[in-house]
Amino acid sequence: MKLTIDISKYPLADDYIEPIKGFIEKLNNQLSAHDDVKVITNTLSTQVFGDYDAVMKALNDCIKWSFETYGKVVFVVKFLHGDLRPDE
Repeated sequence: MKLTIDISKYPLADDYIEPIKGFIEKLNNQLSAHDDVKVITNTLSTQVFGDYDAVMKALNDCIKWSFETYGKVVFVVKFLHGDLRPDE
């Protein structure tokens, strides 16, 4: 099954850039082994498209890592059925 997620991270700290960049880097590293998964980051959010199990595993691992590494943060995630990546 294919999945699309749209995720935004809001660190509850004055230094918010590093936690955001760290999360995006970790997510990209987790998903780089999956050829069928695409990650697109823009100024508002990060979108991930691909296999449900691969995307959810990476998301779970990266959110847990982020809490352990950076402390209090807010994640806003939208889950959409299917691979809804934009045409390239």
